[in-house]
Amino acid sequence: MARLVLRGVKKRFKTTEVLHGIDLEIGDREFVVFVGPSGCGKSTLLRLIAGLDPISDGEFYLNEKRMNDVAPSQRGIAMVFQSYALYPHMDVYENMAFGARLMGLTKPEVEDRISEASRMLRLEELLKRKPRELSGGQRQRVAIGRALVRKPEVFLLDEPLSNLDAALRSEVRLEIARLHRSIGGTMVYVTHDQVEAMTLADRIVVMNLGRIEQVGSPRELYETPANTFVATFIGSPKMALIDVIRQGDRVGIKDGGSIGLSKMPDVGNQLKIGLRPDALTISRDMATDGFLATVVYTEYLGDNAYVYARLVDGTLVGIRTPPNQLYEPDEAVRVSVIEPAAHFFSAEDGRRLSV
Repeated sequence: MARLVLRGVKKRFKTTEVLHGIDLEIGDREFVVFVGPSGCGKSTLLRLIAGLDPISDGEFYLNEKRMNDVAPSQRGIAMVFQSYALYPHMDVYENMAFGARLMGLTKPEVEDRISEASRMLRLEELLKRKPRELSGGQRQRVAIGRALVRKPEVFLLDEPLSNLDAALRSEVRLEIARLHRSIGGTMVYVTHDQVEAMTLADRIVVMNLGRIEQVGSPRELYETPANTFVATFIGSPKMALIDVIRQGDRVGIKDGGSIGLSKMPDVGNQLKIGLRPDALTISRDMATDGFLATVVYTEYLGDNAYVYARLVDGTLVGIRTPPNQLYEPDEAVRVSVIEPAAHFFSAEDGRRLSV
């Protein structure tokens, strides 16, 4: 069992505060992903949980025990770093055994744990190799195995896939998901890649400028983002945000067309409408209802395509289209909205508006 609770956690480096009162609960056996842009504080928060940096203010509890002053080695937490951090002079077996021996385990216990971990991570045939003889994906699996051998209550993973190429990222991501299902441990994973967050997490913690913007399942964040930051960070291609003026039952852009909507929030004449690529359609028929736009480029992906067009106000929108429906740069088009998929946000502070 491993339940984590953070209450009012702050972190300062000299006079600069980088975390501004984090309140978060992580349940037993939950896979939680911290996601956000570089500099948002996600790795710093992970290091506070691990005990590698001290907490400036607030409290951290693990299974109801206050951990602020507990040494990292006594927390029952294992961390996997972005840089692998393997000992270059040791083979795979010795790298995995090193931490277990420091725990005071007997030789048979160490061998049993390495055998179990190497089987789960498919490392049996690599145990006598040195790190320099391994690929990036194999090194990362060894780093995960070293943590696994310790049998910690909590696994912390700090951007473990960022040094891998696209194919290896996909492969090791599947390994991590499978590992979580197999061992059932509590995992906290840091990434700037929202695709990793969406595919791995039970819940995602979206961070920005040292604060939590929203916590929820991937589906909750995608379908009901709390504000414009979450809306544009979650989803690829990202949601387009259009500043519109309300005109009765229509919203429009000055000199750029308008669309009719049956439901809108009653918040005045100005608001932001958020539209994902699958909420938009595109047409060469300039008589259709929609916003005026000019095609910028088309992204052909084989099974589908994305057409990027710029509205009169300068907003760039992406529209998902069939792969055989391609458009040339500088074509004049109309961009229309599939109404149920539209999101509404305040023009003043960017919070989500209900209809």
